[in-house]
Amino acid sequence: MERRTALGLIAGTGAATAVSFTALPSFGAETGRPAGATGQGKATAKGGYTFALDKNVKRTSVRFKNRYGIEVAADLYVPKNARGKLPALAVSGPFGAVKEQSSGLYANEFARRGYVALAFDPSFTGESGGTVRDVASPDIYTEDYSAAVDFLGLRKVVDRERIGAQAICGLSGMALTAAAADSRIKAVATASMYDMSRSMSRGHEDYYTHEQRQKVVDHLSRQRWIDAEKGTYARLSHEVPFDKNGDVAPSNHVLPKTLPADADPITKSFFDYYRTERGYHPRSINSTTAWTGTTPMSFFAFPLMTNIDMLAPRKALLVAGAAAHSRYYSEDVQAKAPDTVDLVIVPGADHVDLYDRKDLIPFDRLDAFFTKNLA
Repeated sequence: MERRTALGLIAGTGAATAVSFTALPSFGAETGRPAGATGQGKATAKGGYTFALDKNVKRTSVRFKNRYGIEVAADLYVPKNARGKLPALAVSGPFGAVKEQSSGLYANEFARRGYVALAFDPSFTGESGGTVRDVASPDIYTEDYSAAVDFLGLRKVVDRERIGAQAICGLSGMALTAAAADSRIKAVATASMYDMSRSMSRGHEDYYTHEQRQKVVDHLSRQRWIDAEKGTYARLSHEVPFDKNGDVAPSNHVLPKTLPADADPITKSFFDYYRTERGYHPRSINSTTAWTGTTPMSFFAFPLMTNIDMLAPRKALLVAGAAAHSRYYSEDVQAKAPDTVDLVIVPGADHVDLYDRKDLIPFDRLDAFFTKNLA
């Protein structure tokens, strides 16, 4: 099933009515969630996290500011037996997720293996600051990675010459872009990489025609007038679909509230993570709502990974599922910089499997990569 007809964003949902922002509820009392050891784990996690904290890891809620003055919320994962100065990783993603989901799971696993790991909510999302909620910016999200490096490099337990980045899904393009411009990031790895600038401006596998791209631009431009007149920020599709008549047909939710009987495999896999006990979180955009409707404008204007050649001689490792609809993003980046970027294809894995399926995520390979390149 093509991405253009996935995620419940095509005709059948119809053009959505613009909706203004409503604050999401906080995740208050402790609640149990599956640990996600195989994506269907039975261990009980506490405090609103979708995974169980390893007994040998200490997690601390922290805050730091990026260079725009926005406060970024994060969880710092440190091995309880930490001695001396350790290698560190800035971790974020997927696009529309929060630190209590996949990025926290990755940070927890790396800390168990001896790293200091910082899982953060990008600006304007989750518990991070930013007045307009759930607006995405490729520039500011890239900056958030460098701000995370600032924070890590000032910790006494961190060797600032051994800091890397790990990204999942849509934050991967930002991590690679940050590393190309910030040589303090000594190595970067991604899982289920998405190039959000390419996705929003050209569609899945670049299927948008020039005429469709213009229609998307016109749609976004009209929405700016609507938002300006109403003084609100509509929630609409960040990847703009088209109906059978060739007209834009945005939705006001990333995922449907209930899974249609005829849902395509991509929608099913995302729904199984974000809309079920497996990965649901009330602060996650993908679990509850949609991005601000004009979010794609900045992604049209800011192509990610333009300067990937500046990453060398540092290295990147991209991990993709063999059955992932997003696999081509990683393959294209690796083909563009074969001497700098290595690619690992995980048999039997789709895009979402690499969010939390610890039986499929190649943590041993990722650990070996960072051990070598953060030496």
